[in-house]
Amino acid sequence: MSARSTDSVRSNPPKPSRQRWLIARRCVQISSLVLFVLPMLLAGWTLLGGTAGGVNPLTTPAVLPFFGSLSSSSVFGLDILDPFAILQIIVASKTFALDWLLFSLPVLVFYGLIKGRVFCGWVCPVNFLLEGVDFLRRKLNIKVAERVVPRRAKIYIALGVLVVSAIISIPVFEMFSPISAINKGIVFGSTAGLVALVAIILIELFWGHRVWCRSLCPLGGFYQVLGRVGLFSVYFDEATCTHCNSCKEQCLADPEILEPVLDDGALVIRAGDCMLCGACIDVCPVGSLSIKPGFEQFKSASKPSSEAQDKTA
Repeated sequence: MSARSTDSVRSNPPKPSRQRWLIARRCVQISSLVLFVLPMLLAGWTLLGGTAGGVNPLTTPAVLPFFGSLSSSSVFGLDILDPFAILQIIVASKTFALDWLLFSLPVLVFYGLIKGRVFCGWVCPVNFLLEGVDFLRRKLNIKVAERVVPRRAKIYIALGVLVVSAIISIPVFEMFSPISAINKGIVFGSTAGLVALVAIILIELFWGHRVWCRSLCPLGGFYQVLGRVGLFSVYFDEATCTHCNSCKEQCLADPEILEPVLDDGALVIRAGDCMLCGACIDVCPVGSLSIKPGFEQFKSASKPSSEAQDKTA
């Protein structure tokens, strides 16, 4: 782009994209919740672990084409398992079954091809709930600290979960997972993780902005590592960027992951933390950011430096 056309764009910036990525994410998040609820209702059962009354026998939800939870589901008779839960089971039981790998492989391949933390931004019900907490906090004008815990802490927490699971022979995170408190709670009436979920909401509301998703969630740490690969990334057009920092203010993952493109001239966000949520794209007034497939993230940075390379982890 020429200097004249760049000046023209900057003096007459286009309007933001009217939250199209937010609308798309909300549709997927709500659909994900409905997906697990629907089999129970179609079978004539109630939610929250209840059963419908009457003398006629009910259809077992498990015989339907889809049934289960985010930890374990059956799709047309094929079992689909959460890979992080399987890792916990393997280290806790000190055994390994090939079926476990095969049943978790579809999830690994799906998120590996797209981007690991797409799960967090587009599917995870806890992130969906905590975005609501963000909205509530803004409405109540409650001020909280930013980045109270480093974002890479969740990787070490994930490793710690595996170590503790091996020591006590119990899948630790599955016992207090707030994801289960929402997903399994709505479908099966499970109370596992309910205390943790309430604690997380209070922490998010009064102590730290997005501290659970950014820094503490072990499942997020697992997907952060997986997120270093993936065919889709956020691309950056330095020529049109006005450096208004609106993207950093809206980033759901961590504003730090945008620094290599904004400050060091990288062409793509390489950080495994990126959720591909599109929040940065929605608020960019000049359209400098976009999500698209490619292999640029596997190439060396355009302006490599030790600091920039450290920020991409």
